[in-house]
Amino acid sequence: MATQVIMPKLSPTMEEGQLTRWLKKEGDKVSMGEPLAEIDTDKATMEMQALGNGVLRKILIKEGESAPLGQLIAIIGEPDEDISGLEQGSSAQARPPGDEPSEAKSEPASPADVSGQSAPPTVRHLNKSLESKAGQGASAEPAVSASGNGSRSAKPEVASSGRLIVSPLAARMAAEVGVDLRLLNGTGPGGRIVKRDIEAAMSQSHTAGAAAPMEMPQRHLRAVENFPSPQAAGPSPYRDEPASEIRRTIARRLVTSLGPIPHFFLTTEVEMERAAEMRRAINELDPDLKVTLNDIIIKVAAAALMAHPAVNSSFQDKTVRYYERADIGVAVAVEDGLITPVVRSADRKSLGEIAGEVRELAERARHRKLRPDEYTGATFSISNLGMFGIDEFTAVINPPEGAIMAIGAMSKRPVVRDEEIVVRQMMKVTMSCDHRVIDGATGAKYLQTFKKILENPLYLVV
Repeated sequence: MATQVIMPKLSPTMEEGQLTRWLKKEGDKVSMGEPLAEIDTDKATMEMQALGNGVLRKILIKEGESAPLGQLIAIIGEPDEDISGLEQGSSAQARPPGDEPSEAKSEPASPADVSGQSAPPTVRHLNKSLESKAGQGASAEPAVSASGNGSRSAKPEVASSGRLIVSPLAARMAAEVGVDLRLLNGTGPGGRIVKRDIEAAMSQSHTAGAAAPMEMPQRHLRAVENFPSPQAAGPSPYRDEPASEIRRTIARRLVTSLGPIPHFFLTTEVEMERAAEMRRAINELDPDLKVTLNDIIIKVAAAALMAHPAVNSSFQDKTVRYYERADIGVAVAVEDGLITPVVRSADRKSLGEIAGEVRELAERARHRKLRPDEYTGATFSISNLGMFGIDEFTAVINPPEGAIMAIGAMSKRPVVRDEEIVVRQMMKVTMSCDHRVIDGATGAKYLQTFKKILENPLYLVV
């Protein structure tokens, strides 16, 4: 009996997934538990395993396309098994009520690939933009394109209508790295431009740049000469790109945070001379530890939470939940947005343990290799933009947590000490509080303790 492969729930907050890569192709044998595809969730890229034995008979969504939880995305069955009923059911399931086929609309249909599916709306927008640009200022000389294997051909592959066939993932990658899609030959079905074509073009661009960094091809010079005048009338051209799963999740969570949660903000300034000296001394004693100021801030924040349990809490509709450990979420910038890997029991760990764990979690976060339990369930979060030269900012609470601390840059400033003006390393800290569980005085007392320990880090060993 055929096995239906549906979009699985691979993380607690996942609502839909983007299929990054099929690890099997149609006709391949599949065993239960064997990796079948890579799914891009709201937080990480994870493997989806097969839940049946047989042959991968039909792939229903392509690489780069998204599907909601529970949607049929593939069929596994015996080689001679009739799966036509399942395929028809998947077509009805995939089309929302009232959504007509593209051929029935007044707009010309987008080019279809070999499976008969039309390009997604975001790609149609991109195709329109490319057509408009080509009509306005493109050179009449045939373009030279790069194929997926690095070879060159006289002209790019386009559909008979003149439109490029581009997968959503390839369109997003091209926009991020500045690859001109009109110069590419698609190696996907029907000449479709896919992820590997963008990667090949990037690799070829890097190689050419290293060989002749100062040389600009004549076709590029002509493009500069033909560039439209800055005084051109009309609104700016634009392109629509598919939002990544992590960006969609950030958008949803911000809506459920800043609006429903009553924020208030507390700011203080911390003298960092002793903390900076402690970091320098620790790393001189053991260079392998590589302790950062952020590691010290995490440890101090956790220690202060143990002294003020009301801040280490969250609102639960009819109850207030108080946590017994300080599980600190550390905001890490990744390619598509932000993720907060969690340092569990930071109040019980040494600085060396925290430093090693933060480095390892941050590295895997940037490669989207975190497990769901490693980025969910924090009791308090820290966002540090000091390394970007930001002096002061406010952060949005990550629900259901009760607070988040925003760390600014450490810099030398004149301050008054004992009636004299002296220069000290100072750092501004702003805490965003959920007023449903943290009152102003409660938050202020927490910041007093945090400031006291950070200015005198020997308290950590008392």
